[in-house]
Amino acid sequence: MHFLSENLEIYIENHSQSEPELLAQLNKETYQKVLLPRMLSGHFQGRVLSMLSKLVRPTNILEIGTYTGYSALCLCEGMQENGILHTIDIKEELVDFQRKYFDKSPWGNQIVQHLGEAVDIIPNLDLKFDLAFIDADKENYINYFNLIVPKMNKGGIILSDNVLWSGKVIQEVHPKDYETKVLIEYNELLKNDSRIETVLLPIRDGLTVSRVL
Repeated sequence: MHFLSENLEIYIENHSQSEPELLAQLNKETYQKVLLPRMLSGHFQGRVLSMLSKLVRPTNILEIGTYTGYSALCLCEGMQENGILHTIDIKEELVDFQRKYFDKSPWGNQIVQHLGEAVDIIPNLDLKFDLAFIDADKENYINYFNLIVPKMNKGGIILSDNVLWSGKVIQEVHPKDYETKVLIEYNELLKNDSRIETVLLPIRDGLTVSRVL
């Protein structure tokens, strides 16, 4: 679902920072070779992620849902010189694709790939994070959030993608549509959880910015 007209989206991209060349290459190859390329963050959302990271200036970043690595590279743009980004995904077939682009970037040695279920990996990360990005299976958003919050530094930012879910969150929900049910519950949780303050931005498919208190 397009929340804005295609022409307006083009105008927005044309009046935002240009997409870096490496990310443009990654974008193109993802569309050529990988299933479901629309899962890519893309130019505009990527620039939003980059800007937020530059404002936070994180030392440790956690990403749930690597896909082909586009969003990870955007988040690295604001990372401290000694920073580390930990990114988790379950798709073994994409590990080498991700690493190829990570190693072409200035942050190759600062990106740690984790292969497996995030609910199993997160508890074993003995770190405090300044920035986290949730962009994986929607059924586990609440589980991810509850695992992440205790690992965030005060003032840290949690970003949650796809929270508007093509507008399904305001439509009648099919009884078997578990993803939408969880996202509706998740959005209510973020609004009411006393550990954070939250704003939901209508960027692409919805991006929530939550600040840990």
